[in-house]
Amino acid sequence: MSLRLSQLPDRTPVRMTIALDPELATALGDYAEIYERTYGKTEKPEALVPAMLETFLGSDAGFKRARKALSNNARTGD
Repeated sequence: MSLRLSQLPDRTPVRMTIALDPELATALGDYAEIYERTYGKTEKPEALVPAMLETFLGSDAGFKRARKALSNNARTGD
């Protein structure tokens, strides 16, 4: 059987632990507060960080080019 939608990739979350400078932790808390005021929905900073990172990486053209080159090098064995 053939479907237009391909099989979904593994979506199992990977847990990572990071340490933040106090100033960054405060900024993330402020962001969460502004998010709540904007959208009317409370989210903890740790719930927002994955989406923030995904947006950041998705908008970084240099990263995209380098990642593509890295992938191409891995396929060709360079």
